[in-house]
Amino acid sequence: MRIIDLHCYPGTQVWIDSQGPYVEALAKYWNRGWVGKTEEAVVQEFTEAGVEACLVALDLETTVATPPCTNDYVHDMWKRHPKRIIQCWGTLDPFKGELAIREAQHAVRDLGFIGFHFHPIMQHFAVNDQRFYPLFETINELKAAVMIDVGTTGMGAGMPGGMGARIRHAHPSAIDDLAADFPNMNIIMAHPGWPWVDEATAVALHKGNVFWEMSGWAPKYFPGNLKVDMRARLQDKIMFGSDYPSLPYARILKEWSELGYSDAVMEKIFHQNAERVLGL
Repeated sequence: MRIIDLHCYPGTQVWIDSQGPYVEALAKYWNRGWVGKTEEAVVQEFTEAGVEACLVALDLETTVATPPCTNDYVHDMWKRHPKRIIQCWGTLDPFKGELAIREAQHAVRDLGFIGFHFHPIMQHFAVNDQRFYPLFETINELKAAVMIDVGTTGMGAGMPGGMGARIRHAHPSAIDDLAADFPNMNIIMAHPGWPWVDEATAVALHKGNVFWEMSGWAPKYFPGNLKVDMRARLQDKIMFGSDYPSLPYARILKEWSELGYSDAVMEKIFHQNAERVLGL
């Protein structure tokens, strides 16, 4: 069965460095070292797992003052390994204004990206903040998709004040507003969305342009109602993502198989929904 992994970070030292002070917090959250890998080692892990990866760039420069893991960086990695890396989600810092708009145009027109990933908690904004709608208007004009984190994050978790991040920025209601205001934009919610799983389910069911990938969680810990809905009323909405390198593929894929879904449902989750919605 084909497996499209919609949510893979590069895993290299460049990506590690782009997270700045949050590296230490993430290491504590995941209870393991957060160490950069070589590009070859990353691609080998994709190969051994049998996944086709979509890389995610990261720009937290405004919030943590570290150099971004840029769109050009993930693009170059894609082009060096096109059989295993099949697309990229670009990164945009909404606080960079006109520069972000130009970068959106570059990422789609020059680099051929499928769309853009936003990390509202770490980027310190909510996607329904109309101050940033000129950026989303540009993305909409480019016919690009967006992937937006929902729910809490390990970035800054357990640290004093969450290191300045506000988890409310990633509430599903912001997705609801964005989807209503940009009905022709395909929006992918990233992660199960805890503690607002029911709210995220409602948004996915109500908005025809909203979909949902389940990265960043071990499947056995998916909330019970979500496990039921994914094989039923959400089966045409759910897509696979890992949040690589957060969890090992062996564990993720084993636990997906243990959910007991039919092959028909797993075909949708692992590749058909992404193929249909995102043209992969």
